[in-house]
Amino acid sequence: MWQAISHQLSEVLDRPFKISEKEVLEGGDINECYCIGDGTDRYFVKLNDRERLVMFETEAESLRLLNETDCIQVPQFIHLGTSKDRAFIVLNYLPTKVIDNQSAYTLGEQLARMHAWGEQGEYGFDLDNYIGLTPQPNQWCRKWCRFFAEQRIAWQLQLCSEKGIEFGNIDTITSKVIDLLVHHQPKPSLLHGDLWHGNTAVTVTGPIIYDPASYWGDRECDIAMTELFGGFPPSFYEGYQSVWPLEDGYEARKTLYNLYHVLNHCNLFGGSYITQAEHMMDELGLK
Repeated sequence: MWQAISHQLSEVLDRPFKISEKEVLEGGDINECYCIGDGTDRYFVKLNDRERLVMFETEAESLRLLNETDCIQVPQFIHLGTSKDRAFIVLNYLPTKVIDNQSAYTLGEQLARMHAWGEQGEYGFDLDNYIGLTPQPNQWCRKWCRFFAEQRIAWQLQLCSEKGIEFGNIDTITSKVIDLLVHHQPKPSLLHGDLWHGNTAVTVTGPIIYDPASYWGDRECDIAMTELFGGFPPSFYEGYQSVWPLEDGYEARKTLYNLYHVLNHCNLFGGSYITQAEHMMDELGLK
C-alpha cells in the first residue's frame, strides 16, 4: 500500500517521492490518518477500504468548491487513489492546534462570507455524498422545506426504520417538517455540512475547516451544528454576526436542523441518541 502511495505521488508531483517518515494521527472513527514525508515535503493521508473510495471522491469535490470561494481555509487536495485493497486521499499537511477566541472570531467572519458567496437557485449538490459513514442525498430542489424534510429528516428516519428504530409514521413526520419550514425560503448557501468543533482548527495561516459534507442549503444548518456536540467559543458567533446577522426565527429552527445530525447518530451509534432524538421530536411537535 505505501509503495503504491509513494509511486502515485511521484507521478502526481512529477518528482521522486520516497516515504521516509510516517506518523499516525488521530482521525476519528472512520479513517486511518497519517502524516507522511520524504524529507522535503509532508502530506496528510486518509486510508479506508477500497470500496470506500467514493467517500473520498465526494470529499475531494466538497473541498474543491469550498476552496473556490476563497473565503475560508480548507485542506488542499493533492491526490486520490487506490492500492490492491485500500483507498486513500492525499491532502497538504499543516500542523494545527485547537481554535482559540481570536481565531474563532475570524472563523465566524470567514464562514459568514462563505455563506454569502455564490449564486445558486436551488438546494442540493451536483452529487450525493456522505455525512460520516451515512450516504447523504442531494437531489436539487427549489423548495427548502421539501429538500430538508424529504432528503434530510425522512431519509434518516427511513434508515432508522430499516435498523428497527421507529419514531412514528415517516410520511406524517415529513409533512409536519414541511409545515414548520414552509414559510422559510432562505438564500441557498454553500455549507460545510458537518461543522462541529472537531472539524475545525487553527494553523499558522489562520483557521481551517475540514472533513466537509457540503451542499447548498440554509446557512443556519451550519450554525446550528456548531451548537451541537460541545459548541464553539462565543467569539465565533460574534464574528459571524458582525458580517451577516442571523434572521429572526433561527432559535426556533435550530432544534429541527440539529435533529438531522442526532438521527444520523442514531443510525451510526444508537444508544442514548435515540432518546435524544425522541425528546427533540417531542419539542418540535413531530410525534
